[in-house]
Amino acid sequence: MQSELLTPQIINRLNTLDLQARQVVEGFISGLHKSPFHGFSVEFSQHRPYLPGDSLRYVDWKVYGRTDRYYIKQFEQETNLRAHILLDVSASMSFSSLDVSKRQYANVLAAALSFLLIRQKDATGLVLFDHTIRSMLPARSVPSHLKQIFLELDKTETGTDTTISSVLHEVAERIQRRGLIIIISDLLDEPSEVLKGLQHFRYERHEVLVFHVLDPAEMNFGFSGDIVFKDLESNETLKTQPEFIRAAYQEKINSFLETYRKQCHNSGIDYYPVVTSSPYDVALTEFLLKRKRLL
Repeated sequence: MQSELLTPQIINRLNTLDLQARQVVEGFISGLHKSPFHGFSVEFSQHRPYLPGDSLRYVDWKVYGRTDRYYIKQFEQETNLRAHILLDVSASMSFSSLDVSKRQYANVLAAALSFLLIRQKDATGLVLFDHTIRSMLPARSVPSHLKQIFLELDKTETGTDTTISSVLHEVAERIQRRGLIIIISDLLDEPSEVLKGLQHFRYERHEVLVFHVLDPAEMNFGFSGDIVFKDLESNETLKTQPEFIRAAYQEKINSFLETYRKQCHNSGIDYYPVVTSSPYDVALTEFLLKRKRLL
């Protein structure tokens, strides 16, 4: 199956983020013919029909020769979608119970989404954050911009504590043109405050897509014996036996996820929990569903 070739463990063996993103996207696209997207092209049109008053200098004569119809070449400012990827690089994202940490998984997902978006001629920006904005690249659709995105993803070190809400509010104020906001984070902050930040984007009439990245151990709490848990952001420790707190933990994590699911739904925000053991095509499929609805 195609998904087996797109698992984090296999993709992580590739040496560079560029290769990882390319493998994920090309593998994903090659598998589309076996999916519900059969017949759907991810190569969106770079042209529009000629309209009276358009300059003839922008007519694509090669297309005219093939179709006997006039089409105008579209440029970056005419793109139908502007996307901004907001990636959480706080310390909690470095957690891993497997071969791939949440940060590594999120990095490849952000790179693959950027690759796919720019391949579709969609202008794409990148924001890296922890308790503050660490880096912010404007949305552009030129192929050379992809290299800058990969460079930022590669060079930015894991940050410190998380204050998601204040970052979301600041980014919402700084992005002037409406578009698609993609948040990739473990959302380990006060849900009510995070949701206010997400709703700020909706107030500004952006579309919002949230990938809630979690490690399988955070979902199933599969620990046993005497365990010392350490908070990666505060460095606080707790020594306990997981079997005595498992039921309470499961209740808390289920409530945590349900709060995000329900409130995002009520606010018109697309919300998808993703575990780091999931093949990348799971997340890309959700993105493509969202992209189709925006066409």
